[in-house]
Amino acid sequence: MNPPRRGTPDFLLLFLTFVLVSFGLAMVFSASSMTSAYYGDPWAFTKKQLIAVGIGTVGMLFCMNIHYSKLKKLVIPAFFFVVLALIFVIFTSKANGASSWYTLGKFGIQPTEFAKLIVIMYLASMISNKDEKFRNFKKGLLPALIVVGFVCFLIMLQPDFGSCMILFVCSAIVIMVGGSNLKHIFLLGTSFAVIGTIGVLLYLLKGGANATDNYRISRLTSYMDPFSDPQGAGHQVVQSLYAFGHGGLWGAGFGQGIQKLHYLPEAHNDFIFAVIGEELGFIGSSLFILVFIIFIWRGILVAVRSPDMFGMLTGVGIMVMFAFQSFINIGGVTNAIPLTGVTLPFISAGGSSMMVSLISMGILLSISREHTHKETAPTKKRP
Repeated sequence: MNPPRRGTPDFLLLFLTFVLVSFGLAMVFSASSMTSAYYGDPWAFTKKQLIAVGIGTVGMLFCMNIHYSKLKKLVIPAFFFVVLALIFVIFTSKANGASSWYTLGKFGIQPTEFAKLIVIMYLASMISNKDEKFRNFKKGLLPALIVVGFVCFLIMLQPDFGSCMILFVCSAIVIMVGGSNLKHIFLLGTSFAVIGTIGVLLYLLKGGANATDNYRISRLTSYMDPFSDPQGAGHQVVQSLYAFGHGGLWGAGFGQGIQKLHYLPEAHNDFIFAVIGEELGFIGSSLFILVFIIFIWRGILVAVRSPDMFGMLTGVGIMVMFAFQSFINIGGVTNAIPLTGVTLPFISAGGSSMMVSLISMGILLSISREHTHKETAPTKKRP
């Protein structure tokens, strides 16, 4: 007997994914071409991003064309592998004050990006297996908290506060959607709020009593008033705000931005949204955000229509990861929230981020095929 035929992937979600990837490649070229031209190749960063897109697309097609439930068997070995990668990366050489990358020739692999996806799938697998037992604190919620806390601890050792916060929020959403006892969530939420406040204060004050020389304190004060130190702690945010100001309503035009010319640090990476704001203006930036919101909405719609708990929780976790990471990036670049330094999914230059984003979409598109099949399958007539 032949296995039942699967449906087609969600076309709108697939189309929006390629729109975002294509737009990201164009903006990476615009943001990096003048800088990389000084090193002899204006396409240097774009070529690296194209390689990541190619590898990620292969991963997306692979995940899209197998049943997502088969990935459930790989979650545990993948989890242990990524934990080992997070442990060993701590002992690598530091870059920009953090040990977050494995260097492979001219490329860098950031295990934290893979950890976010793997932990989401691990939690989804754990919750779906335990079912009603997950509402029990000792048998359900506590093991999940230990897993998330341990991985967050490893990420903070790098240190990478932004990624740690993204992982924590995504995990919390997956746990709540998975049916955890609301009483437990409330009590733990209150406890974590107190512990988190103490932890943030210790993080900010780490490095000595002279807090005025501490870059963590500087980041907080630069958020409150970046123009108080425009050549120091507030430099990145100030240059980013200049970019938005120069862009105005309609923008300076694609490729015509000025701030990317050695004024705005990491213009092709963390601050690429500032380049979008300068070159495409308020109108272009708003259209981009609108497309991204539609993308998130469609992804969540696909996830909640999944035929099983594992697919639903994995899909919701993936879309929350995209939404929250985008919020942190855009909020930091516009100085709406303190700057943490995370990439803008599908848009910023970053091989690991792009590959994980496309693989994640492959999983979500695989989930959408089951929903589509359920909708389009012929119904039996009543006798």
